Amino acid sequence: MTEFTPFASLAGGALIGLSAVLLMLWEGRIAGISGIAGRLLPPYRDGAFLSRAGFVAGLVAAPLGIATLAGGGITQTVSSNLPLMVVAGLLVGFGSVYGNGCTSGHGVCGLSRLSMSSLVATAVFMIVAFVTVFIVRHVI
Repeated sequence: MTEFTPFASLAGGALIGLSAVLLMLWEGRIAGISGIAGRLLPPYRDGAFLSRAGFVAGLVAAPLGIATLAGGGITQTVSSNLPLMVVAGLLVGFGSVYGNGCTSGHGVCGLSRLSMSSLVATAVFMIVAFVTVFIVRHVI
């Protein structure tokens, strides 16, 4: 069972929204994590490597900063089933490429721009997530 954390969730959502707005304002780019991370690898098509690296570094540093400020450790649960993790990673990567973006690009930025393709992509992400959780928790 997961914890109910409405205030932390609201604060996290507000920070995600703020970062997406700032990235659009300063760089003119959509904050899609798969696109940002994918463009950290060569070939480099533009001069935005440092801003992309900074964005990803912020994703890594933020939980470390919160843990330091809160005085506690970071608890992260990841499956020890390596074949499952490989298949899951490949499915997420394939889905990001096939869907022209990830949950952050479509769900946060695309929906706020009233993009119909982002609405469809987000609906597909959510339906697959619901079905996956149901299967893992109640069937397997």
